[in-house]
Amino acid sequence: MTMMRAIQVPAKGEPMKLVEIPVPVPGEGQVLLRIEACGVCNGDSMAIGGASPEYPRIPGHEVIGIVDQLGHGSKKWEIGQRVGIGWHGGHDHVTGLTIDGGYAEYMVAFEEALTRIPDEVSSEEAAPLMCAGETTFSALRNSSARPGDLVAVSGIGGLGHLAVQYAKKAGYQTVAISRGSDKEKLARELGAHHYIDSDKEDPAEVLKALGGAKVILATAPNSKVISSLINGLGKDGELIIVAGSGERLELSAMDFLKGPHTVKGSFTGQAKEVEAAVRFSVLTDVRPMIEVFPLDKASEAYEKMMSAKTRFRAVLSMSK
Repeated sequence: MTMMRAIQVPAKGEPMKLVEIPVPVPGEGQVLLRIEACGVCNGDSMAIGGASPEYPRIPGHEVIGIVDQLGHGSKKWEIGQRVGIGWHGGHDHVTGLTIDGGYAEYMVAFEEALTRIPDEVSSEEAAPLMCAGETTFSALRNSSARPGDLVAVSGIGGLGHLAVQYAKKAGYQTVAISRGSDKEKLARELGAHHYIDSDKEDPAEVLKALGGAKVILATAPNSKVISSLINGLGKDGELIIVAGSGERLELSAMDFLKGPHTVKGSFTGQAKEVEAAVRFSVLTDVRPMIEVFPLDKASEAYEKMMSAKTRFRAVLSMSK
């Protein structure tokens, strides 16, 4: 029996541990992936925190791997192709939550949930595009903003540093918003035309002075900050939330009526949306800033990500 290394959550409430378990066998319509890289995302906290319906569970939903074996009836992919998979695992599954994910040397995946990964991007850089990249890209792509419009990105972290790049490459007048002046240089290097230090200025007032934002993308999970941003929208502007937070927003009816304004959320998409994000990233040379860890350092990578000490995406590499 062929064995593999994997990071498992043994049971609800128990910490992750490195184990050696049999390599899984792909079923009908599935493929076996030899994993090259897996991003470490805030969404992994659901499985790690006890929300999986079944344990033990292997987390990880930003997965890049090589097709190693085909299950019965699998015809979409060929052995040797490099593919990726994100949050949506196919057949109503969530990768790394309801089925095992990518904190391992191998995993099985439903073939329709996979996306081809082009040669121009490394596996470690491609991994965050499966969720963080696709989420921010699709939020902007499906927004009401058009080239030349003022688009603001609130929060220059794991999501925001990608969103700024996408906004610039899509032709928007791009505004980056963050606390302190230490991120201004980076934000401008990523493509921001304007930088707002929220410690010194009211972002909504500055955006209004710039003519009002057509779209504000909220990537930091702070309900008070998100709520205040609505005042920086221009006429018929959109506040789009991609940051996961359980805190209630502080909005009144007038906040919507005086625009009129729209407040909505945007969640990660299916394989076709992931494919579009990857294609645009390669075409426009958008890349995540990553910190790479070996598989046995998964707990360290996760804790560093959760405490916002990673600049800006943590990635597990099986070859490191």
